[in-house]
Amino acid sequence: MGAYRQDRINEAVATELTAILRAVKDPRVSRAFISITGAQVSRDLSQAVVYYSVLGPDTEVEAGIQSASGFLRGELARRLNLRVTPKLLFRREHGAEKAMDIAKILKEYHDEHSDS
Repeated sequence: MGAYRQDRINEAVATELTAILRAVKDPRVSRAFISITGAQVSRDLSQAVVYYSVLGPDTEVEAGIQSASGFLRGELARRLNLRVTPKLLFRREHGAEKAMDIAKILKEYHDEHSDS
């Protein structure tokens, strides 16, 4: 499989999962702001590592996503015309959360030192 096709599959999986997540009824998922940041599908299409980030309260998002993985995979199979629908493995990324924390610290610092 060519690199271009592989990139298209990765992008299609990430895009479709973003849309499918909105249909998940599990409150652990539906109440959270989850962003699919990327997907890496294996060359044989047997599995896909899906990267996501969460903003806001996220007490049980990971458990909710794992619980919904069968639904997510089924919907993905329906939407994408792939020979095989990959098993989904979810990996949380903390980049967006760290960026928000840094922005908050910088704002607090600015607020404290802007009066001088």
